[in-house]
Amino acid sequence: MTYCVGIKLKDGMIFASDTRTNAGVDNISTFRKMYQFGVEGERFLVLLTAGNLATSQAVFSKLNIAIDQGQERNLHNMPTVFDCAQLIGESVRDTVTHAQNVAQNNNTNFTSSFILGGQIKDQPPEIFMIYPEGNCVRTTDDTSFFQLGESKYGKPILDRSLSYESSLQEALRATLISFDSTIRSNLSVGMPIDLLVYKNDSLAMPNGKRIDENDPYFASLRQQWAEGLKEILHGFEASPESYWE
Repeated sequence: MTYCVGIKLKDGMIFASDTRTNAGVDNISTFRKMYQFGVEGERFLVLLTAGNLATSQAVFSKLNIAIDQGQERNLHNMPTVFDCAQLIGESVRDTVTHAQNVAQNNNTNFTSSFILGGQIKDQPPEIFMIYPEGNCVRTTDDTSFFQLGESKYGKPILDRSLSYESSLQEALRATLISFDSTIRSNLSVGMPIDLLVYKNDSLAMPNGKRIDENDPYFASLRQQWAEGLKEILHGFEASPESYWE
């Protein structure tokens, strides 16, 4: 399984993904699920994925080949981020259809979903969720983040703590806590975490960071979170007697 998050804020965007893939309890591997595209000073794009690994890698390969060969339509020359999302959607749909036709088995799950985020010069930053069918939806000020994969454990953290007006620091902490909660509750999601923070209008290609179990900030954050939860629970007023009847 997978857990990925893309968040759009007034000051920037945050993207994070785990790296665990598994084909059974005895076949667990580490694969990157976050990829950057773009041209420094002109456009920044990041793509996250969840679902069938072979499908995801085929889509990434097609997108890279289109750029390397200078094809008429590629992620480095599409006019808007929406057009980039449409191009990716076409590639996803074609890849899934081809795999199903070759396998001659529509019961096999070849699908993958994607989160695309980025900014093109003189345009606003955008984040899109791209579905296996090829269609997509964008974030809004009211719905400022998307998740892929094993989202249910981290979603309550983000729902309660995030809004479009949140600072990058606040959103970064909430993102890491959502990953800690997910990793603790689901063995199919695991370290390391790939993290990328983008500041709006910078049009820079961030280096990003890979966070492992030994990262001191993440270790401190998850310890403070665990201790803080216990302290809050212990600090609640006693329940009424009627609750015990």
